[in-house]
Amino acid sequence: MSRRCELTGKGLLVGNNVSHANNKTKRIYRPNLQSLSLASEALGNSYRLRISMNALRTLDRTGGLDPFLLKAKDAVLSPKALRLKRAIAKKLAAQAA
Repeated sequence: MSRRCELTGKGLLVGNNVSHANNKTKRIYRPNLQSLSLASEALGNSYRLRISMNALRTLDRTGGLDPFLLKAKDAVLSPKALRLKRAIAKKLAAQAA
C-alpha cells in the first residue's frame, strides 16, 4: 500500500535535515494518512478510504464526500475513488432524469 492520499494524491516529500553546523542529510516528509469510513449520501453507503487529514478538512469545508468527489480532478484520485466518483455521478444523473 503506497503512502498516498486517495482523494488528493498527496504523497511523500523529500528534503534535508540541516544541523547547527549546516550539515545536510536526506529525510522524508510523510503525509498524515488515516483509514476512515466516509459516508456517501447519494449511494447511501460508507466507504473506507485512506486519506490525509488535510483532505478531511477539505471534505468538511466542501460539504461531504459527494460534492468533493464531483469537483475533484480524475488525475489525482485513486482508482477506488474514481470508481466511487463515477457511481455517484451516475446515481445523481438518474435521480435528475
